[in-house]
Amino acid sequence: TKYFHSVLASRRRGNAISSLQVDDTTVEGVVPIRAAVVSHFASHFKKVTVDRPAVDNLLFKRLQSSEVGGLIKPFSLVEVKAAVWDCDSYKSPGPDDINFGFIKDFWAE
Repeated sequence: TKYFHSVLASRRRGNAISSLQVDDTTVEGVVPIRAAVVSHFASHFKKVTVDRPAVDNLLFKRLQSSEVGGLIKPFSLVEVKAAVWDCDSYKSPGPDDINFGFIKDFWAE
């Protein structure tokens, strides 16, 4: 066990970060290194505000009542079959572990 303990201690020393180069200065010690790492990631993952143009005064075209009905009609069997046959049979399966090849093989005509 002494051997394994020395291997583990050596590995821990090798993986330890004793100093860090930040810009043109070398940072040493646990607290300064921790502060430098937190500062680095805080600057990269901060919330970015973007000024977007207002759309309040824009005039958008409205759908006619005849066009609205086309948005909520159910899919036809022909549309579903065309969508399935457009997909590659050997792509990665979905969350149910079934790929499109399986569906195509067992599609009832």
